[in-house]
Amino acid sequence: MDILNNLGIGFSIALQPSKLLYCFVGTLVGTLIGVLPGIGPTATIAMLLPLTFALDPTSALIMMAGIYYGAQYGGSITAILINLPGESSSAVTALDGYQMARQGRAGPALATAALGSFFAGTVATLIVAVAAPPLSAVALKFGPPEYFSLMVLGLVASVIIASGAISKALGMVVLGILLGLVGTDRYTATPRFTMGFFELADGIEIISIAVGMFGLTEIMRNLEDEKTRDVMITRVTGLMPTREDIRAMTAPILRGTVIGSALGILPGGGAVLSSFAAYMVEKKVSKTPERFGKGAIEGVAAPESANNAAAQTSFIPMLTLGLPINAVSALMIGAMIMQGIVPGPNIVVEQPTLFWGVIVSMWVGNLMLVLLNLPLVGIWVKLLSVPYYVLFPAIVAFSTIGVFSVNSNAFDLYSISVFGLLGYLLIKLGCEPVPLLLGFVLGPMLEDQLRRSMILSRGSAAIFFDRPISLTFLVIALAVFCMGIIPSIRQKREEVFSEAD
Repeated sequence: MDILNNLGIGFSIALQPSKLLYCFVGTLVGTLIGVLPGIGPTATIAMLLPLTFALDPTSALIMMAGIYYGAQYGGSITAILINLPGESSSAVTALDGYQMARQGRAGPALATAALGSFFAGTVATLIVAVAAPPLSAVALKFGPPEYFSLMVLGLVASVIIASGAISKALGMVVLGILLGLVGTDRYTATPRFTMGFFELADGIEIISIAVGMFGLTEIMRNLEDEKTRDVMITRVTGLMPTREDIRAMTAPILRGTVIGSALGILPGGGAVLSSFAAYMVEKKVSKTPERFGKGAIEGVAAPESANNAAAQTSFIPMLTLGLPINAVSALMIGAMIMQGIVPGPNIVVEQPTLFWGVIVSMWVGNLMLVLLNLPLVGIWVKLLSVPYYVLFPAIVAFSTIGVFSVNSNAFDLYSISVFGLLGYLLIKLGCEPVPLLLGFVLGPMLEDQLRRSMILSRGSAAIFFDRPISLTFLVIALAVFCMGIIPSIRQKREEVFSEAD
């Protein structure tokens, strides 16, 4: 009965007019930025982060969550209509969705994406509601060593899953941790890494890094990429799938939901990984795999269900452990910290209205996505014709105004400029900025738990290996790291031997 009582609390919060409004705004903005190529949920949430100071924590998280899972559906619209995924997780959808559109079946493809996303999101949200409280209860038994080891595991996993060379991803994590340590040491009150700037005494604002590296950097990338600016418009007629379509997509939606719900809790690109995995499973189980890539409706239903389910279950580590597994959850944890809320398992007990309000709002938001997006497909298509030279100045202006409004400090504007250029340089060097953001958010927490553990053990590192849970996390982290680097080592050895021959 506890789950029913807790859901009752959640519905009482999520159905408040103000919360419905922020949920609506989040899903609407999420779909919009998913439709517009080159603008992702990370950049959008980063740019909207300053506005969350004027909101209560529950409203802020509801809106940011809506942006995230709304973008997963919005990205499928451009993937289907113009073969240009608005989101990386929608890349698989473009394989068959665009072919369906070329065959005059763009409507059924869009309807399949919407219905699959709604079902998967509903089921995954139920999983979050059921699984989160027990995980929080277990996490309450964690001490500083267990939290330290868990964060190490999370950072290692983010390094392995990140695209590009592992060494570069590892360097990004280390850089993020170092940036997170800038400021005043809480134990000794000694400034560190401030380089003489008194504005850095309280540390680097997460807004500066987020807006700079995910807002301005994306704009600079898009300015040099014509594919994100010049697109073709496709007409959409007839949205309703046939009975045969419904029969064909039912099983793929179910399988995609299971795959996405399971893989969504993995650090890094859970939504991307799950959409690829769901597509490959459907191709394997199909009696006619040759249809895939030529307009198979199963190739739309499975990945769309998987990426939306993954988007929902990615909130489990964030809400229960205070552990961000992707850039969006890192930003949301940053927003919680700035609101004075300590992320972690205590949120379930200390902030039940926030915890259950956010979970129930996911149901409401998924329903809004279906009711909004199918009738508004024509409007989304017209938005694709907006010139990018109109969009990017507006985005820059909005970002700078938002950042300046937080502290009314010009130093923050210089910061976003520096991090924007740094992010652009890192991307040109083949470095992914997401591990940096995860390292920045987890760095101070990692240091705090390490120092607490050292105090408890009187300076002995054995405390991390004497406690079973901590040891388990460290062993898993080592295993994951080895699994990630062994293929690259083998490849280098093969290259050396081939050159010797």
